[in-house]
Amino acid sequence: MPPHPSSNVQTARESLAGRLREIRKDAGITGRELAVRCGWSESKSSRIEHAKTPPSDADIRAWCRACGGEDQISDLIAANRQSADAYVQWKRLQRSGLRRLQESTGDLYRQTRTFRVYVSDVIPGFLQTSGYATALLSSIAEFRGTPDDVSDAVAARMRRNEVVSNSAHQFSFVLEESVLRYRLCSAETMAAQLGHLLGAMDLPNVAVGIIGFSAQRTLWPMPTFTIFDDTRVHADSLDAASTLTQPSQVDLYSRAFERLSQEATRGAASRSLIAGALAALD
Repeated sequence: MPPHPSSNVQTARESLAGRLREIRKDAGITGRELAVRCGWSESKSSRIEHAKTPPSDADIRAWCRACGGEDQISDLIAANRQSADAYVQWKRLQRSGLRRLQESTGDLYRQTRTFRVYVSDVIPGFLQTSGYATALLSSIAEFRGTPDDVSDAVAARMRRNEVVSNSAHQFSFVLEESVLRYRLCSAETMAAQLGHLLGAMDLPNVAVGIIGFSAQRTLWPMPTFTIFDDTRVHADSLDAASTLTQPSQVDLYSRAFERLSQEATRGAASRSLIAGALAALD
């Protein structure tokens, strides 16, 4: 059974407390000396280190400055601000159906200027046709036992995806070739989807790279993730959706995306892979 979200929050708090404790130890000072430097009681230092009291942003700044760890302030503050919503079970997100979940990201999509998307399992939601989206969301609704509002959810996804045709937003996609081959819908629907993907590649604000099965790799295929500007990452697993905002986390996924992007083919080579997937539908 997946852990309850509240346990994940406590785990995150304990991880933060552990990082603060290591910063103090690396500085070679005691909890008492830290308290003197920060101008608070020794018991407060102890409560923070043992995850009994969550620190404020100001506490983190004071702690790091007292220990000479100023370079870690931004990362620790981001970690401290990650709430229970940073790890949310799909069951909770989808309990009222799929439409509301599609609509919930509308503002984020409109505000983001640069999207970097890596997918290893399905056609990215940004580039899905209504037919493909219907097949995929129907499968999700059936598997998770959510209310059947697939048609409304598909309509909401199509409205949300209008952002792709807006030149104010830049998109960079890296797809595994398997995405082109998985049969999640009928051959006719998949053919239309692959044709739509080819059309999207002509948009001036859209770049699509595909990592072929025969590519020599330096990074393994990994779960799908999306980077929004340089500020947040959405990384999904079977049981939960994670929102990552710590600079170190965003940097990690950015480095992974750049490496995966370097291994992808583009232009005529990518179109050839799509053509091969289309031919295999016959």
